[in-house]
Amino acid sequence: MSSPVTDFFKSLKARALNDLAARRQPGRVVVQIGSATCEHAAGSLEVQDEFLKHIQSSGADDIEIHRTGCTGRCSKEPIVGVFMPGQAPVKYERVNRELVHRIFTQHIQKGQPLEESALDDSLLAPAPKADKGDVSRAFTTMYGDVAFFDAQNRIAMRNSGVLDPESLEEYLSLEGFQALATVLAKSDPEWVINEVLKARLRGRGGGGFMTGQKWKFASQNEEKIRYIICNADEGDPGAFMDRGMLESDPFSVVEGMVLGAYAIQACKGFFYIRAEYPLAIQRIQNAIDLCRKAGLLGKDIMGSGWAFDLEIRLGAGAFVCGEETALIRSIEGERGQPKVRPPFPTTRGLWGKPTCINNVETFANITAIINHGGEWFAGVGTEESGGTKVFALAGKVKHTGLVEVPLGTSLKEVVFGIGGGVQDDKALKAIQTGGPAGGFIPASMETLPVDFGPLAKEGSIMGSGGMIVLSEEDCIVDISKFYLSFTQEESCGKCAPCREGTTRMLEILERITGGTAVVEDLDKLERLARLCQRTALCGLGRAAPNPILSSLKHFRDEYLEHIVDKTCRAKKCVAMIRYEIQAEACIGCTACVRNCPVNCISGNRKEPHTIDQDRCIKCGQCFDLCRFSAIVRK
Repeated sequence: MSSPVTDFFKSLKARALNDLAARRQPGRVVVQIGSATCEHAAGSLEVQDEFLKHIQSSGADDIEIHRTGCTGRCSKEPIVGVFMPGQAPVKYERVNRELVHRIFTQHIQKGQPLEESALDDSLLAPAPKADKGDVSRAFTTMYGDVAFFDAQNRIAMRNSGVLDPESLEEYLSLEGFQALATVLAKSDPEWVINEVLKARLRGRGGGGFMTGQKWKFASQNEEKIRYIICNADEGDPGAFMDRGMLESDPFSVVEGMVLGAYAIQACKGFFYIRAEYPLAIQRIQNAIDLCRKAGLLGKDIMGSGWAFDLEIRLGAGAFVCGEETALIRSIEGERGQPKVRPPFPTTRGLWGKPTCINNVETFANITAIINHGGEWFAGVGTEESGGTKVFALAGKVKHTGLVEVPLGTSLKEVVFGIGGGVQDDKALKAIQTGGPAGGFIPASMETLPVDFGPLAKEGSIMGSGGMIVLSEEDCIVDISKFYLSFTQEESCGKCAPCREGTTRMLEILERITGGTAVVEDLDKLERLARLCQRTALCGLGRAAPNPILSSLKHFRDEYLEHIVDKTCRAKKCVAMIRYEIQAEACIGCTACVRNCPVNCISGNRKEPHTIDQDRCIKCGQCFDLCRFSAIVRK
């Protein structure tokens, strides 16, 4: 049935497809190059320049450079895809200027792919293409032969690495704004909320609250001036999920925000993005500008008569501003500190009005839910939580990057199935999830499903999606100290349990790693952690002790080794390391003497040397320099 909204959308999409057809002439070779912060850091801009030089010098006019976002295979970047008429696409890994020359002369000009440089050996042993459904068909078609991607199920990241993130036309060609047209044609905000409730979509920012329920609370408020906010203040060390989606598929996040705004009948929306993400800011601003120009934002969206607009506000990098009440105060121009709840933001939020706050990944799922149905989305995950979760897989794992898997997938499947296992085939020690406020899951529990409930039961959290793999070479106590030092430094200082509790806990951890602690310190540490967990003002403060409590639960023996035996089995705690020279292996070359910064090594040339343990600062310079393995670390 025709309506102003459907007519508007059909006309807009037809123009977009015509524009794309005019640009994409048949028979052209397409060279696809990643364009995101991680790709740029790996050298993709230089790779693009080199391709352009080859195209210009060869006089070829049938080759097109196509820019895309991040695929998530971060450790193999820059990634380049070559699409030649009548041939299967080929993806190359770690492309540099020299490899560009070989790709151009051998593959593009002679039609001979370079098997040895194919991404994850995809040309040598192609993985079977899995049927993930329409939602990720474009990605599966392009990358289904790469095992790292084939083991995933992409919903939030369905377009990352596929489309040009600055092209509205390309987004429209991949179901873009179809969900918004459906919703505006129905003219029923409650229907949107019901679909999200059916989907069992829990907030992906860390809290895990039901998104549909939050929207329902805001929509039922008597106050008609309402706001919606996208929390893109990604502050966890090692987390880059939000950045990847903002840079690679910004229109999807914008559409998700507009859908959420319609559901709660918000009049204005805000992107709160950390200022350290310049490319993400640029691409979201570009998406907002193009959407406004196309009639997808503004006073009369798609001819429906409904008005809504978006703007960006920048965060200054304070970790606490990831907490929603602190974020609201920051947008209002106040110091970013949490408030006591209730009232919750859905009742009294930005400028005292009902406000819904969701993170980037949550909004990235909304379009797919509307297009394919809440029940479909719920069927992907578990009975407790619907859909997938994006993780930043990092640490001692062979394949690092962004991965998206259905909730309920085991940690083992993520680390060993997608991640390829532990680096250098070392033994897995633990998996840390949830960033600084998360916890440690020991290797013995590697079959634990990735879901809110199971992780919380073992002392960790889902968080926004950090997943750090630890090997036998890592010290749990040292890493716990690192995370606590981060939360202690980032504490806003408003409440004593967080301000003073994290400081006192950090002091105890420094004594433990420094070799001066006593056994009674463990009881003090645990009591402080539980007190902070129960009494801190905001969720960040209450979660700060998680690394301590989970490590004490699963790795208490390692703490006792540090305290009683004064040893660190991983040899990471400097105060407990001892360097000794083995007389039978030392030839007296004096390299260690000449490079010791405190002159604590003595001995005659061509005779065994010794280290003065009282003066040694344990920098490890001698250990790294010795060519004869005469120096041992104990």
